[in-house]
Amino acid sequence: MADELPIIKVIKAELVELKHELAVDLPRQIETARAHGDLSENAEYHAAKERQGLVHARVGMLTARLSELSRYDISSVPADKVGYGSRVTVVDVDSGDERFYELVFPEETAPEKGRISLQSPVGQALLHKQVGDEAVVRSPSGKRTYEILELVTVHDRKAD
Repeated sequence: MADELPIIKVIKAELVELKHELAVDLPRQIETARAHGDLSENAEYHAAKERQGLVHARVGMLTARLSELSRYDISSVPADKVGYGSRVTVVDVDSGDERFYELVFPEETAPEKGRISLQSPVGQALLHKQVGDEAVVRSPSGKRTYEILELVTVHDRKAD
């Protein structure tokens, strides 16, 4: 793959930290707790062992997700339609309210910054649409129709 997704760098960095914790920090904590004697009532020992299990599980999950994301190719994202990394300005057809969204992977969401998941109802409705298209979002609170006013794809952003 020519371009590495930003989220891959974040996951790799977290994996480095977690693997260090597994290899260095947690063994040290477990050994220190063992030195305190009776393990059956040793809260420090049990907490370190529990953390060790959680870290192992997180490493496994991140490794699997990294494998999935490494197969994603930015060049497969359309240059003229909404896809990963697109920044989209829409208007609510009924209320006239404008909104801004950036479509990202679930791990990258930050709703307060307008960063929504491709898998969210709004993300799914916008996916593969172009400027001028309408996107219908169905949610428990009802149906909303957005018209796409502006689209900046991940390819446009790379040109900046």
